[in-house]
Order: sequence, then C-alpha cells, then structure tokens
Amino acid sequence: QVQLVELGGGSVQAGGSLRLSCTVYGYEFSNICMGWFRQAPGKVRERVAHIYTPRGATYYADFVKGRFTISQDKAKNTLYLQMNSLKPEDTAMYYCAAQILGTPATCYEVAEYEYWGQGTQVTVSS
Repeated sequence: QVQLVELGGGSVQAGGSLRLSCTVYGYEFSNICMGWFRQAPGKVRERVAHIYTPRGATYYADFVKGRFTISQDKAKNTLYLQMNSLKPEDTAMYYCAAQILGTPATCYEVAEYEYWGQGTQVTVSS
C-alpha cells in the first residue's frame, strides 16, 4: 500500500517562507513522477511543480517560478517544496502526488498520478 504523508503547512505573512515535505511509504522513491498541486476554495486544482525522480528534471508553473523549489531526498523517500516570497494568492490546500513508473512525458498528465497525500493547508496573510 503506497501512502503519502505531507507535513509543513501553516500560516505565514506575505513575503515569508514555508517548506512542505511529502514522505512516500510503501514504494521506493525512484523512477516515479512526484508533484505538488494546490487547490483554493472555489477554484480548480492546479499544478505547482513536479519532478521526474530518476533524472531530477523539474517543472514549475509560471506563477511560482523563481519563488518555489521542488527537491527530493531519495535516501529519505521524501519530496520537498521550498516556498519563498509567499503571496496571499498562494493560500490553498497543497497536495503531493505520486505516479509510479512515470515517464518525463506522463509527469505532465494529472490523471496519471495514482497516489495523493491528505493535503496540508498553507495560509498567507497580507
């Protein structure tokens, strides 16, 4: 049973930073796509960033480029999202997701992510 456990959400003022983590249990952290997604109330879920773990290739949505960094620690089976220069519009529930045996191309396909974490709330006040 693959399980994703997220930690690190919270409340911060605009301009502040938070780091989210997502630990994968039940599957070795290799040869998979790992992504961070977010959903604000009344809005559709949107991709924030993803990483293709075998190569470390990353993708960022335009609205987080230069502010957020996705990274991995294979020894800890953990994915991170370092969020700097946070804005009120970054307020949302953040989810990590895993796509087992993904490819660089399928990392872009939201429907291909089979496993999702429970979500962690990020609130940025102005």
